Amino acid sequence: MVGFLLTPEQKQMQQLARDFARREITPHASHYDESGEFPREICRKAWELGLMNGHIPEQFGGAGLGVFDSCLIAEEIARGCTGIGTAMEANNLAEAPLIVAGSEEQKKTFLSPMNEELIFAAYCVTEPSAGSDVAGIKTTARKCGDEYIINGQKMWITNAGVASWYYVLAYTDPAAGHRGMSAFVIPRDTPGITVGKKESNMGQRASDTRSIIFDDVKVPAANLVGAEGQGFKICMSAFDHTRPLVASAAVGLARSAMTSAVRYAKERSAFGQPISSFQAVSFMLADMDKDIEAARLLCWKAAWLIDQGHRNTREAAIAKAFAADVAMRVATDAVQVLGGYGYSKEYPVEKLMRDAKIFQIYEGTSQIQRLIISRHLLEVQE
Repeated sequence: MVGFLLTPEQKQMQQLARDFARREITPHASHYDESGEFPREICRKAWELGLMNGHIPEQFGGAGLGVFDSCLIAEEIARGCTGIGTAMEANNLAEAPLIVAGSEEQKKTFLSPMNEELIFAAYCVTEPSAGSDVAGIKTTARKCGDEYIINGQKMWITNAGVASWYYVLAYTDPAAGHRGMSAFVIPRDTPGITVGKKESNMGQRASDTRSIIFDDVKVPAANLVGAEGQGFKICMSAFDHTRPLVASAAVGLARSAMTSAVRYAKERSAFGQPISSFQAVSFMLADMDKDIEAARLLCWKAAWLIDQGHRNTREAAIAKAFAADVAMRVATDAVQVLGGYGYSKEYPVEKLMRDAKIFQIYEGTSQIQRLIISRHLLEVQE
């Protein structure tokens, strides 16, 4: 039977994340946006409360949370600051391929320590000339005895500068296209790895984004995730787990923008009355509310499906595309409601509008999500 009421345990988890965001994230969001510092101490406090790495299976020391439960946390954390939320959430993306396809030994080696101390990891797929076109990557992994030698460059890698290990996609057989891609888990201190400078991004500036160069990096064959040629498939499977979380974070940002817009509209007067009494403004607020509600339900459905063992690729793409567009639209409209104040850094909606844009780009652009949706639709119709 379908239901929309959270369990007492889920409500408690949601409240824990909400209280943490209000107490530890929101008051410091502006500072980290201005400075671009990595929010390590905030992440440490979140880790201590169990708000990070919650989906690692129990047999490897984790809480074994489902995607749905993780969505509840992601939304609340993002309401405080999506830059700080992304710094926390990047671990989920790096860990997901290991949870999906890693060996028992790989999980013990790389996942179990994540529960014993604060450790960061990074998902390394995007390259200078290969973003949406994953098949366009140039990084190679050449088998040499019981090792692979990896060469190439990755770009826009979240947590690259703070990660202890990387999940890396490379070609073991370039002639085979995406079926020739393989995945590896590589410790950060492996010789031959060079991490670039922190990028100065438009939004989510607390997130550590850098390039990584792999120059004749030798990796044991035991660090191959899955089998040769399964890398692309593993990456896509990981997205089915993480896109609902990213979409939920977009919902959290939209909620924050709406809250600011509603508060201002009730306080600001024009022509002798609060601007919230004008239909032009109240309808904008109504659209925010209905779109946020719809986006959240799409996130919940995508998360519920995969937790129940069903494929959710289509639903995850729908949730990601819709929630990303909602976040951008709500943040932009919030700036409009605040007028000149909304354009000023003295008010939070300016930051929210900058932070929102990346949701339409990372973990698959909104255009890629529409491609996934349309392909599914056309296959079903056939």
